[in-house]
Amino acid sequence: MPEYGRHVQKMIDHVMNIKDREKRNEQIRAVVGVMGILNPQLRDINDFKHKLWDHVQIISDFQIDIDSPYPTPTRETFVNKPNPIPLEKTPLKAAHYGRNIQNMIDLVAEKEEGEVRDGMIHVLANYMRQQYLIWNKDTVTEETIFKDIVALSGGRLSIPAEMHLSTSVPQGNSGNIHNAGHTSSRNMHRNFRPGKKKGNIIKRNK
Repeated sequence: MPEYGRHVQKMIDHVMNIKDREKRNEQIRAVVGVMGILNPQLRDINDFKHKLWDHVQIISDFQIDIDSPYPTPTRETFVNKPNPIPLEKTPLKAAHYGRNIQNMIDLVAEKEEGEVRDGMIHVLANYMRQQYLIWNKDTVTEETIFKDIVALSGGRLSIPAEMHLSTSVPQGNSGNIHNAGHTSSRNMHRNFRPGKKKGNIIKRNK
């Protein structure tokens, strides 16, 4: 491990050749103390002392025989590959919205009809409009967004007749649009929490 330098490597090699086990344990504790001084950034890591003792095993090629205060790792611990993360292979219905929005629509479609689902649809529609404007600088009507929601849900979602989107959408500045999208995203995640009441739906003035 180059970050410790050749001297630490030599120290550990020396400790490995000490025949007296008690003396060997005493010396390796001193070496671990030196390793902690040489790499103070490890102190920001949880259980950094555990890390140091693991590094002793790595530097010794897992050959050192010592009484470690932590479980002794094996070579297999560090060479085994992690389990692969399965990738979503279902084709996107609308690439400009992304898979997260498609998954959110599926989640909303599973909710029972009522005020809670209507509120989630309203927040989702506002967020979809922000994402739409990130890639398409032209304005987009709420009818287009509502039509996309119905299409992406496979007809499982319907838009309440009295629902309208807010009119305060940043125009002409992609940075502001991007920031607004993040704000809308945070609001949406709050509304998607179980038991969270829906936000206000803007209704047409009579």
